[in-house]
Amino acid sequence: MDTNLALLLVLTPFLGFLINVFFGKSLGKTVSGFIGTAAVAISFIVTLVLFNQITSTGKGIEVTLFDWIQISNLTINLGFLLDQLSVLWLLFVTGIGSLIHLYSISYMHDDENMHKFFSYLNLFVFFMITLVIGSNLLVLFIGWEGVGLCSYLLIGFWHKNQDYNDAAKKAFIMNRIGDLGLLIGMFIIGSMFSTLDYATLKTAIAGAANLDVSLLSLAALCLFIGACGKSAQIPLYTWLPDAMAGPTPVSALIHAATMVTAGIFMVTRLNFVFDLAVDVQTVIAVIGAITSLVAATIGLVQNDIKKVLAYSTVSQLGLMFLALGFGAYEVAVFHVITHAFFKACLFLGSGSVIHGLHGEQDMRNMGGLRKAMPITFWTMLISSLAISGVPFFSGFFSKDEILLTAFHHSIPLYVVGSVASIMTAFYMFRLMFLTFFKEFRGTEEQKHHLHESGSLITIPLIILAILAAFGGLISLPGNSWLNEYLAPLFTKAAGEEHHLGSTEYTLMGVAVLGGLLGILIAYVKYFKQDNVPETDENITGLTKVLYNKYYVDEAYDAIFVRPVNALSRFFRDYIETGLSAVVFGLGKAANELAFQGKKLQTGSIGLYLFAFVLGLCAIVSYIFLAQ
Repeated sequence: MDTNLALLLVLTPFLGFLINVFFGKSLGKTVSGFIGTAAVAISFIVTLVLFNQITSTGKGIEVTLFDWIQISNLTINLGFLLDQLSVLWLLFVTGIGSLIHLYSISYMHDDENMHKFFSYLNLFVFFMITLVIGSNLLVLFIGWEGVGLCSYLLIGFWHKNQDYNDAAKKAFIMNRIGDLGLLIGMFIIGSMFSTLDYATLKTAIAGAANLDVSLLSLAALCLFIGACGKSAQIPLYTWLPDAMAGPTPVSALIHAATMVTAGIFMVTRLNFVFDLAVDVQTVIAVIGAITSLVAATIGLVQNDIKKVLAYSTVSQLGLMFLALGFGAYEVAVFHVITHAFFKACLFLGSGSVIHGLHGEQDMRNMGGLRKAMPITFWTMLISSLAISGVPFFSGFFSKDEILLTAFHHSIPLYVVGSVASIMTAFYMFRLMFLTFFKEFRGTEEQKHHLHESGSLITIPLIILAILAAFGGLISLPGNSWLNEYLAPLFTKAAGEEHHLGSTEYTLMGVAVLGGLLGILIAYVKYFKQDNVPETDENITGLTKVLYNKYYVDEAYDAIFVRPVNALSRFFRDYIETGLSAVVFGLGKAANELAFQGKKLQTGSIGLYLFAFVLGLCAIVSYIFLAQ
């Protein structure tokens, strides 16, 4: 029964992919869309069944399909691990995934390749489920590479635009850099413990008498490099903002709720490895804090509505890694869940705005949409309040937990996280005021066609807004269902530090005041003063540096891209030309020898007999001389 449920969970999206790939065009856009949506919805229903089973029994489910690889004393099976962590992750992967598929039926309806889009989405969900429920690192790696492939396909879906192709290639290449680190970490762990299976690995580490902590720390560092690539941490973060080139549902599914959280999932799954690598945990916390602050500062001045949300995603991922670096895995998971709710809603809301404005993404050309698009406005407002940490929305609880954890471990990192959170409140309400308030700044034609999106778009927005408002109730301070649910996965008791006292209430008040301060500054600047950002040509000073993202892309281009291109041109123009000359020269020499040898073929029998006699004499002479 468990095996059948696991296979149904995994293979239904893959079946949806196959149907849409081979028959989607003939079935029509609407049918292919509903088939893709139904495939993910079935996986969500199966997840609910598994969640109920695990919650009632308190035990995970292990499914081994077959022995896969056996090399010396290393045995790897193809199996699934359905425990508290994996099923919790599946709830929002398949749940939010179903809503995004439903949204896409309307959003992508005018695209001629809609069936292909749904096939890619289904394939992505299949690989994401594989990543989450794999019982060992190799199965996780299959899903890890699969979602990277699907990300490439979906970011570059509108491939007729070369900039979108470049964004897809950038995402693919930068993820490969991180994936190399993940592979090296897997090799080190496999050589140390002769297993990649999570349960066996945990037992082996716990029972190891002479554990080489330095080598284990190296493995943990390599695994974290893999997480940096997939979850867009410094220095491998620049691909994610460019990935906004893909259709908006792609941004919501891959770059808000699922793929970018794969790094957090992997670190949480291997918490027993990272708990022993204290120095690596420090690195994780520092990288997370820096990423959060840097991305937040860039988000302050972006004018593309999706770019603002993209840098917000990078910043929030940084906060999650900040929590992971302190060993507060359950806190990071909590923020993953709340972030999935409000950020998916925000991305889908931005898609609704873009859809209503026929492709316009620059907030300087928006404004006054509140009356024309009330559902989009209210759902995005609720999600903006949540991400800003306003009581008592979901983000308030999860952000507060992260900052409280940081305060107990490192005051400097707590300050960095707090500043990033204040900036988050500012740029999110900057987005809201520029998009929905004052007068419309677009064209008269756009103004004439302004309207609220259809029900297939607004229903997912409403559901996600409700979750963004109340999702924080799963982990209240001092009474956390989430911490109790995840407790069997961790070596330490989850949530043991955070009971409300004077310090906690003070920190909570500081965080709330910080968020309200950010909102107030945005209100004064973009509502009271009706300030509209300058055109690109008029941006100067620090704003220009932030607008150009600290010129990191330009630096990468100068340090890595141009030298590699120059080396490629050198090999193409000189090395390859020289080798080609040698190869073709040998061919010409063979042709010339053949041409000269051809002249010996005269057709004269007398000449042939003469050559025969000479050859026979030579053979006989050799035989006698050799003796």
